[in-house]
Amino acid sequence: MILRRFETRPAMAAAAAAHAAASIHRAIVTTGGARIVVATGASQLEFLEELTTNQQVDWPRVTLFHLDEYVGLPIEHPASFRKYILERLIRKTLLRDYVLLDGEGDIREVCRQAGEAVSARPVDVAFVGIGENGHLAFNDPPADLATEEPYVVVHLDQACRRQQVGEGWFASIAEVPESAISMSIRQILKALEIICVVPDTRKAVPVKAALEGPITPDVPASVLREHPNVTMYLDNASAALLRPETFRALGGDNGSGS
Repeated sequence: MILRRFETRPAMAAAAAAHAAASIHRAIVTTGGARIVVATGASQLEFLEELTTNQQVDWPRVTLFHLDEYVGLPIEHPASFRKYILERLIRKTLLRDYVLLDGEGDIREVCRQAGEAVSARPVDVAFVGIGENGHLAFNDPPADLATEEPYVVVHLDQACRRQQVGEGWFASIAEVPESAISMSIRQILKALEIICVVPDTRKAVPVKAALEGPITPDVPASVLREHPNVTMYLDNASAALLRPETFRALGGDNGSGS
């Protein structure tokens, strides 16, 4: 894992997007196309805005999968991740090949079809974030670190549901669905490269737990340390609790904001 820390959230997003665009371009040059996984949520907004305007990406040669979707939430709802990706990425680019998770459909069949599609060939690069409770995708603690199923149905814990209210997607916790479809931990780790974008003060505690604590189902994002090709992008706020030796050990920036 490599850590990169930036003084501001926009600077972090710009650097992460440049890295992502280069990885996508490299996959297209090497294999003729790129297969990517895209995260959603408030933490990814600036990153995706930068990425969709990057002229290096040949979007018609990209296949997109997304990480998770609420069960039973209409696509018209502001919190729908299908709506998020359609508006913030697909409709802004010429990307035509994508697999979105229909949380209103036959959930088992949705998981089966999406799982077959994502498993057909390796994912070149996955873009992920870390939740306030340390979740990776919607794999809340204690997460299933063993299942090889590409997509699973998960129960959302209270901390996760409160985060969605705090970010403004729902008016109250009662409105947040209790279950979701999520890409599994093992499937995320099968990506050839992972770019993890984690800004904001509220992520400082889970970032510290993921990087300085044990690898455990209780901090699902800690399993990123098992992957051989992960770059984590932080701003000063999300990196605030990390020890300097963590940056030295993981080969990242020492806090200069570069």
